Amino acid sequence: MKHPPAALPEKTPEILLVDDNRQGLIARRSLLQELGYSISTATSAEEALELFSTQKFDIVVTDFKMPRMDGIELIRRIRSSSADARIILLSGFVEPLGLTEQTTGADVVIVKSAGEVGHLTRSVKRLLSKPPARKPPVSADAAAKSRAKA
Repeated sequence: MKHPPAALPEKTPEILLVDDNRQGLIARRSLLQELGYSISTATSAEEALELFSTQKFDIVVTDFKMPRMDGIELIRRIRSSSADARIILLSGFVEPLGLTEQTTGADVVIVKSAGEVGHLTRSVKRLLSKPPARKPPVSADAAAKSRAKA
């Protein structure tokens, strides 16, 4: 009697979290690890770009406001090397700065708030369940306009 072939184990989704606030990184890492994701962290955009150039990530979750390079510039640089990257931008300044998917280049923009955990987990699951969209890099003009409001 033949046995059906064993199913190959599914690859654990890899997520890169980027935030200069270590407490925020720890909280999000714990949450996403509990959901079964493999998490790498970076405390700066520069560190994130280094990791992104050497590893394959299914999703990048980045903060907006960081020293030296903000989240929009990080998204622009990631998109220039990988247009189909799935990216979530987090910010406490979404409305005042007019941060949207169109102005930032992110697939999802989430407000840091009491509802952040639910929005983040739903967004990660949704982005992982559909094929990546090839998004063009945000123009330097759009990025500069969003940064000028900061």
